[in-house]
Amino acid sequence: MTQPPQQPPNEPQPPNEPSGQPPNQPPAGPPAGPPAGPPSGGFGAPQDPPPGGFGEPTPPPADPFAKQPPPAGGYGAPQPGYPTPPAPQPNGYGYPQAQQPGYGYPQGAPGQPGYQGQPGQPGQPGLPQQGYGYPTQPMYGAPQPGPAGGGPGGGKKFSTQMQIIVAAAVAVVLIIGAAVVYTSTKDDGDQGNQASTSGSTGGGEGKDGEGKDGGLAGGSEKAPGNTGSKVAFQLPQPEVADVTSVKGSWLTDKAYVKSGVNEVVAYDRDKGTKLWSLPVPAEVCGASRHMTKDFKAAILFKEGKPTKEKKYPACNQVGAVDLASGKLLWSKSVTSATGGDRPVQFDEVTLSGTTVAAGGTSGGAAFKLENGAELWKPKVSADRCYDMGYGGGEALAVVRKCGSYDSPQLQIQALNPATGAPLSSYQMPAGVDYASIVSTKPLVVAANVGDTANDGSAISDFFSIDAATGKLIVRISADAEKYAARCGSTDVESCRGAVVGNNRLYVPTEDHDGTSEYGDTNEVVAFDLTTGKLLGGRADAGDRYSLTPLRMDGTNVIAYKRPPYDKGGQVVSIDGETFKQTLLMENPSDESVRDAETAFTADRSEILYGEGRLFFSKQLISERRDSQADEKLYLAVGFRTD
Repeated sequence: MTQPPQQPPNEPQPPNEPSGQPPNQPPAGPPAGPPAGPPSGGFGAPQDPPPGGFGEPTPPPADPFAKQPPPAGGYGAPQPGYPTPPAPQPNGYGYPQAQQPGYGYPQGAPGQPGYQGQPGQPGQPGLPQQGYGYPTQPMYGAPQPGPAGGGPGGGKKFSTQMQIIVAAAVAVVLIIGAAVVYTSTKDDGDQGNQASTSGSTGGGEGKDGEGKDGGLAGGSEKAPGNTGSKVAFQLPQPEVADVTSVKGSWLTDKAYVKSGVNEVVAYDRDKGTKLWSLPVPAEVCGASRHMTKDFKAAILFKEGKPTKEKKYPACNQVGAVDLASGKLLWSKSVTSATGGDRPVQFDEVTLSGTTVAAGGTSGGAAFKLENGAELWKPKVSADRCYDMGYGGGEALAVVRKCGSYDSPQLQIQALNPATGAPLSSYQMPAGVDYASIVSTKPLVVAANVGDTANDGSAISDFFSIDAATGKLIVRISADAEKYAARCGSTDVESCRGAVVGNNRLYVPTEDHDGTSEYGDTNEVVAFDLTTGKLLGGRADAGDRYSLTPLRMDGTNVIAYKRPPYDKGGQVVSIDGETFKQTLLMENPSDESVRDAETAFTADRSEILYGEGRLFFSKQLISERRDSQADEKLYLAVGFRTD
């Protein structure tokens, strides 16, 4: 997993070339037959990190992935000394519905390490908290233990007093149910008489487990009636003479927009036909991962095209693009606040609200999205500090580097997007040369402390920081041999596979042996951002598949499943609390389609999913090698469901 050494800033990076070998390829002539069932742990499953105090790695619960057998009679079965409860009415209002077996459902008994439900509530060790979407235990009217032979099935009737208690309890339940319906009708008139539901941090609204506009509960993405996809389009890779950046891709309500060679192009999401093409003066060398609700984004491009005198022009132009109309709203360069006429070079750009922020080894600058007016520009302070790069999205944060090259000191600051003024500041531990911002709200940072992650992932620890005060909430140890999220060594906003929501950090485990003779598997697990503890649930990829989180959808996690050699990839929605998976898309298993899909790797490609459409694209392309003379090379491929 070791990556090649990083190139100097603004120098071309080695292209992401496919190995030509699909993932999880078995030896010739694999035995036929269906894949085996989900694994039960195995090499690479997360283990306990070392204990520590405040600000140090927090140990997870013991063996969180061990699968335990259910108690006699199954989970929820009557226990000795209690009468058998009456059978629930089918689909009755207020009655728990039957849980179907599958990934994400509780395994084992409550209070045991292998229980896959929710962690215990404070003060109730071992007791599972009811996950969102699970039926709750009845508060009133539950059968109570009585004298021997008493109760339902005991041959004796309730006493008059007991009948009065039960009747009163039923009345309370009906009143509560009516209040919920009334509240829903009053607050959500367009929802009729349906009760509203939400996850732990808000989420979708709807009925029967649905979210907003009929989406899955907790989010807006919908599970189609037919999850089988087909190829929407395949964009051939342009022929180039050298390593060329094609960074940037966005998905709007009508178009898939992708950077090409000296251009930005919008394609019809379903057909791949060009909707518009925006020529750019030179190579696009950076692009914001975020865009505004009205589809505006930021890009970086070079000062000119390569010449004999200047083979590698500097990446020093900042611009804003209207992704709906295909117009370049503005573009400009900026000089250092310390003087001089030479434009400052940038390594990356991001967007937060109406602020475009670009950073690099020469310092950072920011502009108004609407007109490009400068908000601040690079300057070097007396202690030799500068803004390396920014994290955008819901808030704006910066990785600020101070000190000498041999002894750097990093600070993580939450910023006022309009002025750049620090709102808070957290000093990273010694031994951290670079850091990446995983999320700005809540503020989560990844770093390779003391270069202990030697697998190329650039992550040994995650830091959950209070953006209001700059105080460390918790430091989470993420052993690089166990967890598979990755960040660029020098880029601030380049992490892949780690997503944040529900006050949790979701990461994939490294691939490890499954139960199948050929191919590996992995899981997606979650850490609590307040305690740092590894939570008990997980989402299993299934034999020969490998899960990578892409983004949050409300309280759900949208994840891509890299396929085995004989299948197409999948997209699933993972319930952020129960870890139950819902299949959203499964790609064709035809060999030519598989080859096109697996040419894009999850940690180096741009992968977008939304509204039943999945797109892969490259960030760097290079000259065709002799061994690729007859090979079809793609800039991007898209899939869609009907």
